[in-house]
Amino acid sequence: MTTTPATLIVVDDDPEIRELLADYLGRHGMRALMAEDAEALRRLLEVETPDLLIVDLMMPGDDGFTICRDLRRHSDVPIIMLTASADETDRILGLELGADDYLGKPFNPRELLARIKAVLRRARGQQEPADPAQARLVAFGDWRLDRLTRELVDAEGQHIPLSGADFQLLQVFLEHPEQVLSRDALFELTRGRPAPPLDRSIDVHVCRLRQRLGEDAQHSQLIRTVRGAGYVLTARVEVLP
Repeated sequence: MTTTPATLIVVDDDPEIRELLADYLGRHGMRALMAEDAEALRRLLEVETPDLLIVDLMMPGDDGFTICRDLRRHSDVPIIMLTASADETDRILGLELGADDYLGKPFNPRELLARIKAVLRRARGQQEPADPAQARLVAFGDWRLDRLTRELVDAEGQHIPLSGADFQLLQVFLEHPEQVLSRDALFELTRGRPAPPLDRSIDVHVCRLRQRLGEDAQHSQLIRTVRGAGYVLTARVEVLP
């Protein structure tokens, strides 16, 4: 069954920000349209029914406050406001006018994406997903991990026990999926202290974990090496009932 991608409209007078956001959101499976001001947004709304709006607060003409107030007279479309202002009063006023969330500039696109997904879930009446860090059973790629027994289960149902070090390292990757982690970060997250200078023991642990997953450094698909940066778990992590 195919899912219709969410339609978003990015309203910002900065063309570079509009294009960057539209491209980023498009690469994450969303249909992103652009409007440079309130008038352009009104024209779009005559032919489009968006699932969510991303509105810059400070724009010439009708600003984000005005857009939000006008929309709330006839629409419940979710709105996320963006602003470079550090004034907390602006944030409060935006929320009082009906914005669903608020994000200050500069921001991490990953955080904006997470907020978009959360707002869309709430708008569609869906529950927040369970936290993978708290779940006993999680799935990634063709694998399942039972945190209670510390066992990996492959696609054929074979159980593979993990050592304490293997389990800790896998835990860190599962808590930071699709995020590049440096050797120093992996060392500190698994050992609870900074890595000694020139220590490469994490490379050994990653190699051993790859072997548990049936992979090697040259052909690893789950835990990939990012040259000069570290390692990344490429699979999405899902909580199992």
